[in-house]
Amino acid sequence: MPTRAIANLGQQTTAAIAAFGDFCIFVWQTIGWLFGGGLRLKNLRNLPELMYEVGVRSVPVIGITGAFVGMVMAIETYTQLRALGQEERIGSLIGLSVVKQIGPVLAAVMLAGRIGGALTAELGTMNVTEQLDALRVMGAEPIRYLVVPRFLCCLFLLPILTIYSDVLGVVGGWAVSVYALNIPSDPYWRYSAVGVDTYQVMEGIIKSFFFGAAIGLISCYKGFRCGSGASGVGRACTESFVLSFIAIIVLNFFFAKLLKDIYYALYPVTGIFG
Repeated sequence: MPTRAIANLGQQTTAAIAAFGDFCIFVWQTIGWLFGGGLRLKNLRNLPELMYEVGVRSVPVIGITGAFVGMVMAIETYTQLRALGQEERIGSLIGLSVVKQIGPVLAAVMLAGRIGGALTAELGTMNVTEQLDALRVMGAEPIRYLVVPRFLCCLFLLPILTIYSDVLGVVGGWAVSVYALNIPSDPYWRYSAVGVDTYQVMEGIIKSFFFGAAIGLISCYKGFRCGSGASGVGRACTESFVLSFIAIIVLNFFFAKLLKDIYYALYPVTGIFG
């Protein structure tokens, strides 16, 4: 029994390493086609349609979740700040949390759930029905025509959606603070401006570029490598979201450490209480 368990563990480890290597080759091919003809206009004819699907149709869900997260933060932090007599500084705490962490991560998770699964299902269906093989037979490289435009959409639209989520989160926190918690509007915005600087806003935007790239690459890869039949496509969609979510969390950790170290090297350390 122990021998069989060790053998299974070895097979799973080998399969995981092989899959990671295959994914790295897929990423390398995508980058190669991106700078090897993928940016020509004739290869980006479906880009406006994809941008509408990825960007415009994601606005409602990201806006609603961003606003309600800001509202919840206002409710949850008000009691603690009031105990310290610092409730007027609630804008600093909400703004800092939203622009640095919650806004980028939340927007990325929403995009991975709504768009990542859809991209995987679309490309997986094309793979199962042998449309990808048909493209190759006709001399058209599927990665150039299918992956590069979707990768670009996720890469450049997620930062825009992140800014949108940040704004709605701060406004949602303001609405609850002013109309439900009776905090004056002027201190909320004044301490928000004091507590959040340009570098901290850019931290979230920089991270969102990498989140978008990870979502686009993982979603397309899972679609290209899905199993046969409807069950294979469904399983690939699930794996796509799970892997995208893990990638977002892992990337967020490393960029939080890296960007904070850079911030401390450039600016003096301050807190929300000055």
